[in-house]
Amino acid sequence: MTASEGANYAPAPMPQPVVGPGEFVFAAVCLDHGHIYGMSEGLIGAGATLKWVFDPDQAKVEAFRQKFPQAMAASSEAEVLEDPEVRLVAGAAVPSERADLGLRVMAAGKDYFTDKTPLTTLEQLEAVRAACASTGRKYAVYYSERLHVEAAVLAGQLIERGAIGKVLEVIGLGPHRIGGLDTRPDWFYERDKFGGILCDIGSHNFEQMLYFTGASDAEVVSASVANYAHPEYPEFEDFGNAQIVMDNCTTGFVRVDWFTPHGLRTWGDGRTIILGTDGYIELRKYINIGTDEGGGHVFLVNREGEQHINATGRVGYPFFGAFVRDCLDRTENAMTQEHALKAAEISVKAQLAARVLTPAR
Repeated sequence: MTASEGANYAPAPMPQPVVGPGEFVFAAVCLDHGHIYGMSEGLIGAGATLKWVFDPDQAKVEAFRQKFPQAMAASSEAEVLEDPEVRLVAGAAVPSERADLGLRVMAAGKDYFTDKTPLTTLEQLEAVRAACASTGRKYAVYYSERLHVEAAVLAGQLIERGAIGKVLEVIGLGPHRIGGLDTRPDWFYERDKFGGILCDIGSHNFEQMLYFTGASDAEVVSASVANYAHPEYPEFEDFGNAQIVMDNCTTGFVRVDWFTPHGLRTWGDGRTIILGTDGYIELRKYINIGTDEGGGHVFLVNREGEQHINATGRVGYPFFGAFVRDCLDRTENAMTQEHALKAAEISVKAQLAARVLTPAR
């Protein structure tokens, strides 16, 4: 069956900007991870106005302003936090420093949008939850592998329409390419700073498990991590997996790694498989290997037959507009605060529970 024959599963309308120029002002601070570019692009696409950028490293600031010349370079974090026009601060700090940044932002009366993983310890999680309750501000998380991938957006729409019945299990595969080892910052290899592979990369997948199944909590059944091929960085983890059982009796499995071969034309062949009572969905998010079709692929099999839908340019990224409106209207339509932090909690607990596999050298 072709995509055009699946009329019941036509994508929702493309999202449009939800505010006009100057109506929703944000700033970008702490540019330690490249996700800050995607975070900023998504907000700007929803109509938000980027006013400031700040990082102690001026080279990072100048590189950012090459992409976003409208952003003024702030002299300090305080200059950003003291600006009454700024409603939201987006940050991609070193993972272990993201919670403290968020606490400062919320204390300044602004909402916070952080790169994943949003925190690295249960103590940080407790402090963040307390700050959300006391300040009423948002601590939102950029789970980009669902929010900023059209295949994943379309999968969510299909599940909402009952295309595969009740979801039973979500399997997430998150391979990454490590690239040149000497091009990564020091914190990338320090366990206390990057949080561990299940806490960091795995947070994408745990969030998707909760979202696609409609669960609100989960128990970690098993988890493992290893450093198989990088003994020169003893605190680094290049492999991890975990299984969880959710509170609605659904299950999830994740495997994440840093073993994408150089022969692949992109950084990782990220895939998600979603099993339902009436069918299944496979997402090939970034590449359909052996073809020139790029990424964004949704494979749907159900009682009506087989479909292959390329979601690229068809559904957009509705999270960002919904999130901007949530900040303005004090609603929770884009993602609830509890969901965002529950995914982080499961990530940290999986990391803490993980068996460390020690290969023979």
